Amino acid sequence: MTSVAWNALNDHLGDIQNQQLRDLFAAQKNRYQQFHLEFEGGLLDYSKNRINQVTLDNLFALASEAKLELWRERLFNGDNINHTEQRAVLHTALRDPRPNSRQSLVLKELDHMQQMVERFSQKKWLGCSNKPMKEVVVIGIGGSYLGPKLACEALQTFAQKDVRIHYISNVDAHEMHEVLEIIEPTETLFIVISKSFTTQETSTNMHSCMRWLEEKTGDPSAIQKQFVGITADTALAQKAGISADNILSMWDWVGGRYSLWSTVSLPLALLIGMDHFRQLLAGAYAMDEHFRTQELRENAPVLMALIGIWNRNFLNLPAYAVLPYDYRLRSLPRYMQQLDMESNGKNIDRKGQPCRHQTAPILLGEAGTNGQHAFHQLLHQGTTVVPCDFIGFRETTYSQEHHQILLSNMLAQSQAMMTGRSLEESTAMLEANNASDIDLLAGAMSFQGNRPSNTLLFEKLTPNSLGRLLALYEHKVFVQGIIWNINSFDQMGVELGKTLGDKILHDLKNQSVDGPFDSSTAALLDYLIKRND
Repeated sequence: MTSVAWNALNDHLGDIQNQQLRDLFAAQKNRYQQFHLEFEGGLLDYSKNRINQVTLDNLFALASEAKLELWRERLFNGDNINHTEQRAVLHTALRDPRPNSRQSLVLKELDHMQQMVERFSQKKWLGCSNKPMKEVVVIGIGGSYLGPKLACEALQTFAQKDVRIHYISNVDAHEMHEVLEIIEPTETLFIVISKSFTTQETSTNMHSCMRWLEEKTGDPSAIQKQFVGITADTALAQKAGISADNILSMWDWVGGRYSLWSTVSLPLALLIGMDHFRQLLAGAYAMDEHFRTQELRENAPVLMALIGIWNRNFLNLPAYAVLPYDYRLRSLPRYMQQLDMESNGKNIDRKGQPCRHQTAPILLGEAGTNGQHAFHQLLHQGTTVVPCDFIGFRETTYSQEHHQILLSNMLAQSQAMMTGRSLEESTAMLEANNASDIDLLAGAMSFQGNRPSNTLLFEKLTPNSLGRLLALYEHKVFVQGIIWNINSFDQMGVELGKTLGDKILHDLKNQSVDGPFDSSTAALLDYLIKRND
């Protein structure tokens, strides 16, 4: 990429890339004050990044050159910014309480969704044996699974009594049977979530669960009573045997990884109730308004996005870690993997030309403190520098003692990654403890630090704050896509694997290798077929 601002950032890189964060903090006593942002409901500390004011000024100039504010306006106006599929990108309309062109569609489905939730919570949703539904099995994959699962886990403390949610996503039948073995057939509601209603994994799992339910109950009407479909193709859902009354709509202007705010969250609403679900929408809308109206320099998603651009494209850091210090957000890293890498894992720009710059980083993560005992060693001393987002909450639901330990670990990890420990400090510590083999140990105990991180803090994990957090990351990903000049809203890279998979499946079923495969694929397929003989 070549532009005035991009070139200015490259020129500026030589002034800062070899500076140490601990030195920057020592020289700037007010560094935190300069590089943090308080916004409604939260706080972003980005002072532990290798930046100074010149870095930020150049990054904002880059955003201006990319016409970020115009693209932001186009997003909220409903323009067809998903240009390869000629679609608007309007997940924000799902949580916007103001009148808009699609509000009547959204409100109609939310009303239907609320009726389902009331029927379930009032024990009036009866199965084939006239027993009320107690358990819910969600069948979906990708955005039809990751979003609802994340939200249900995150908001479990708001759950209504005696509601259990299970998930079947992988086409590997072991996952399905683990769920089927622990549920009561006549008291379980199955929710099938598929935008197209043709997704191979979801369709296969749905039909297997339908057969299982019929076999266990001996009642063909069980499917109409105990299956719900959420889809953009309601006709296909009805053709599969699901009652029209049990079908909720979704739309092609909402991408799967942005669909949490839609009827896709029926499982969540069954768990926490519609009032709490609407609070989730309200939190996301509050972040939408922050992103839409705030000047770029006071805009949390914009700041996080631009710092990510600096780390990825100028400091050449290939990976990125999301580290929630709250067990309830244990699925956030996986959710973020789809949001970030499926959106911006592109090497073709908006004009169909190869990108001449790096795009989405490799994203990893784990809930603290588990990650500290797994991969944090690499974060501290590995040869690859991985910027981190630490996410925490001031208040907790349960033990204050546990929570203080949790938060102290979060802050300590962030500080340690920034400061590191010098060889002189390690040597002095060992000498004070009268250690032997000081020369050997001092080197092993030393690490450079200078590892960048952000810290995001919220008051408490609630439906509202979860909505703000997830919407913040959505907008961050959007901003980075604009800077990279790519379409963040298609995912055409996954299509080839699906097409080839169909050909391989055909040969596996027919027990013969007839496809035009390369020698490796043909040999592996032949091995699998012979092993089945």
